[in-house]
Amino acid sequence: MDENKDSLAFKGVAERLTLGITRILENMPGVVDVRFAEREPAEKRSLLSWEQKNTCILPEDLRDFYLTTDGFTLTWNVKLDNECVPLGCMMINSVARLCPLLQPVSLFSLPNAPSLADLDWEESSTERGLEHAPAAPHFDSRSRIFELDSCGGNGKVCLVYKNCTPGVVAQQSEIWFLDRSLCWHFLTATFTSYYRLMITHLGLPEWQYAFTPYGPSPQAKQWASLYQPLTFSCELSLGDPAGDSYLNKLDPTKAFKGKSKAPAPKKKQSAQCGPGGTAKGQGNTGRHSGAKR
Repeated sequence: MDENKDSLAFKGVAERLTLGITRILENMPGVVDVRFAEREPAEKRSLLSWEQKNTCILPEDLRDFYLTTDGFTLTWNVKLDNECVPLGCMMINSVARLCPLLQPVSLFSLPNAPSLADLDWEESSTERGLEHAPAAPHFDSRSRIFELDSCGGNGKVCLVYKNCTPGVVAQQSEIWFLDRSLCWHFLTATFTSYYRLMITHLGLPEWQYAFTPYGPSPQAKQWASLYQPLTFSCELSLGDPAGDSYLNKLDPTKAFKGKSKAPAPKKKQSAQCGPGGTAKGQGNTGRHSGAKR
């Protein structure tokens, strides 16, 4: 009886944590083996230790999340030709794995060895064509960056503290995506918004690239159109300022421009007819009328 109560209690917690997405995935065609990893809540002392070690204050929503479960992992597969293929993965690193992206320089490294800080340069948002975009993080001491999700090697979702001062506790944080070319892309201002975004995209491969100018790969787009048609179609319509998709949009004047007939040449009389010719014609008419009189 106690085991049944514990299993029911865990099922209720898992249902709230996953926002009911497990039931939706299990009812999708071809989806098999939906797994949610059970984890114990993180201890308060581990959160305080992390904050003291990294000189940062965890956002309140992320703190509440860790006090509910120390990390998050939900995976699901699809069945293709009687074979299970891993597809979806939603992950939030535990407190112990919430490590700084910029590790301190080793004493044994070469003095002129390149680092991520060498990639940092001042680039205004107007040069990138994003006038209202937030300022990107830096790879030096001005930003403190921690990895939330490794994205299966396709990039990194990071908890970022910007405008930091050495020795001063950082409090304001944002969620950013670092792609494989080491370019930053803003995702959300809060962890709660990012968590809902991750659930909405079902953990599909490369879903974070939907928030980049170039988007996910063609294969990732095919998976998204199959298992996430509503959100995927809305993301396609963002490319058109008017909100219309690019499908079946045809301009006949441009498509058949080369096949239009050349205008017929004008007759000689109409070409010579001008202001003088009109006056001459009127004069002749007057002489004829005078002769008749």
